[in-house]
Amino acid sequence: MTTLLEARYRTVLRLLPAYYRREREEEMVETYLWGVDRDTQDQSRPTAGEVASIAALAVRCRLGVAGAPRRYAVLGSGVRLFALSAVLLLAASAVVEPVLRLTWTFTRGSAERRLFLSDFTGHGIVTDTAAVAQWILPLGWTVAYFALLHDRRRLARTGALVAALPSLWPLIGSLTGATILTEPAFVAMLALLVWLPALALCAAHHRDAPPARLPAGTPGLVFMTACVLTGASLVLLPAATDLVWAPANCFVVGALGWLVWNVRRPDRGAPGGGLALAALGLLLLAVRVAALYPWLGVPVPAGYWNSSLGQTSALALLTVALAVAGRRELAAR
Repeated sequence: MTTLLEARYRTVLRLLPAYYRREREEEMVETYLWGVDRDTQDQSRPTAGEVASIAALAVRCRLGVAGAPRRYAVLGSGVRLFALSAVLLLAASAVVEPVLRLTWTFTRGSAERRLFLSDFTGHGIVTDTAAVAQWILPLGWTVAYFALLHDRRRLARTGALVAALPSLWPLIGSLTGATILTEPAFVAMLALLVWLPALALCAAHHRDAPPARLPAGTPGLVFMTACVLTGASLVLLPAATDLVWAPANCFVVGALGWLVWNVRRPDRGAPGGGLALAALGLLLLAVRVAALYPWLGVPVPAGYWNSSLGQTSALALLTVALAVAGRRELAAR
């Protein structure tokens, strides 16, 4: 006769995909019930640690462990490529933008330096600490990128989560009354832009996943290329230099390169690569639209509108093209 505890364990095990339950469910139930007195099983429940462990196993099984069905292997590959591509874009921005800001500040005289330093002093210890953290912590994206490609997964996860923390400060400040959100949709989308890749990295690059690898090039060369594109976007094309301008330009160039590569060598790409890049393009498109929305009906320079709308159009077209290429790629495999 099935006890209440056994039924509860089987309910929790429904989190696991069907293929894994068919192979391991009975063994897992026996292990969990081992040593538990049958007379007390109707008064017992799975512990929080056991539920968390099963949930984590369910995520790993759906993101490409050895022996998983093809659809889960493709899903895991796509999520890993999404995370790696997004972390690369964020890492380049985290390095280039502060360097350009510091270069501008310390080459424009003492008045500009005092204005820059005033952002970090005189506002209270909490605000000043948050301002410093917003400069330093995003460098964790660079740590995450190189750690991931050198198979240091724990360091990569730590770097990504630390780098994403500054995005929460405006939201926390608005809840505590320390700051006022003038553009809540844009701030929320920026937080989504950093937290989705961070969580995808933590979930998909688990201990059973294959090592991360780039479709082409070495980690240093690819990172340098992303930094050059980011710097060129900010210096040579400054018409719409908001927080999404440079990452979106890098994505456009990279996505075009991937499409050309996929046409020439369709058998060399990672499974799910097109759909992964389409998801990243859709995320960047959403952030771009959120950045434009507050300026509707407000007089702004024509250069800003033209550049922003051009980038929006490019992101939309590329996202559709990547989605179509991704579906064709999956159908051909």
